[in-house]
Amino acid sequence: MKDKNRRQKKGPAATGPARAGERSRAAPPRNGQSREGQTRDGQSLKGQNRSEPRAGATSAGVSRSSSPSSKAAISREVQARPARVEQQPVEPLRKIAAHTGEKPVERVPVILETAGTNDYRLIDSGAGEKLEQYGPYRIVRPEAQALWPRSLPAHVWDNADAVFTGDTDEDGMGRWRFPGAALGETWPMRLLDTDFHGRFTAFRHVGVFPEQLAHWSWMKARIEAAGRPLKVLNLFGYTGVASLVAARAGAEVTHVDASKKAIGWARENQALGRAEKLPIRWICEDAMKFILREERRGSRYDIILADPPKFGRGPNGEVWQLFEGLPLMLDICREILAPKESALVLTAYSIRASFYSIHELVRETMRGRGGLVESGELVIREGGLDGSVPGRALSTSLFSRWTSA
Repeated sequence: MKDKNRRQKKGPAATGPARAGERSRAAPPRNGQSREGQTRDGQSLKGQNRSEPRAGATSAGVSRSSSPSSKAAISREVQARPARVEQQPVEPLRKIAAHTGEKPVERVPVILETAGTNDYRLIDSGAGEKLEQYGPYRIVRPEAQALWPRSLPAHVWDNADAVFTGDTDEDGMGRWRFPGAALGETWPMRLLDTDFHGRFTAFRHVGVFPEQLAHWSWMKARIEAAGRPLKVLNLFGYTGVASLVAARAGAEVTHVDASKKAIGWARENQALGRAEKLPIRWICEDAMKFILREERRGSRYDIILADPPKFGRGPNGEVWQLFEGLPLMLDICREILAPKESALVLTAYSIRASFYSIHELVRETMRGRGGLVESGELVIREGGLDGSVPGRALSTSLFSRWTSA
């Protein structure tokens, strides 16, 4: 999140996935970073730029004499100095391991579909927008992939309770217009027996990425069938809906997001459902830093959810670029996965890539671990005004999922 529209884009986006973020998610960005204000706030320390002294500045070794000859010498020195800033080589956080052995079995393409529920459904889409039902409200938001014409008449769209206007980019800022009565910032929702707040954010996200229901239902069933409390790590956890679903199913959850705002909203969601006693650790930190520390500690998790943004910044200025940071992030996740009966779920929003890109990356990362990698797309099926008329499928994100067995 990725209300990944994750997720900004991804919540981190994060790792702390921003899915996500529902995820900028202003809603928090999806991230172990956060989806706020950018894509989903991401993470991964890339290093710092070190600029040369500004032209005209006096260095310690330069005479401060005010004689004409001294001034001329300094002037010539300044003119000869390059104006551009030289970027220092970036030191990797650690090297990516060279894995050997057979790649996991693959299953592609896989389309995971989310249909309507009591509190959410995709009513209609088209002409670059989508009309959705979130709890009591009908909401119109931009959707670049809705290339087709609308199915329902204009008066249905015109009766929406809230319409997002402004930048149509996934994480572009804008504002909400309320054609009828003004609405509050939040409203209660419930998915998979989990209570949380829907929220109007400055980045068109509404606090949840409903297409993730496909992953959450799969995770919930896996946790309930385990016969023991599984350890779940939710990176770029955004507003915490996935973490609450996992904890309610019986898991011990570690939730990581780089956005203090996202963590605050997640705690509000926990309080809304009177779930303060659920075993969830809320951690506001750069996702890459967190998993590196967990690797050094020898920590292990049974399920890792990763919903990273395509770009983001951590709480201390750490920079995350998806295509640069993802291989290392997955390699570290491999090391902190439990040796048996474990799973890794990766989603990616708003990137110009095929699902095969992340599919092959995950298979290479998990060489020698056996299991199955299934990859494809998450889609939401239109359901009409009452949710009973199946319509077109709207693709929302790419995913790749590895399971040990």
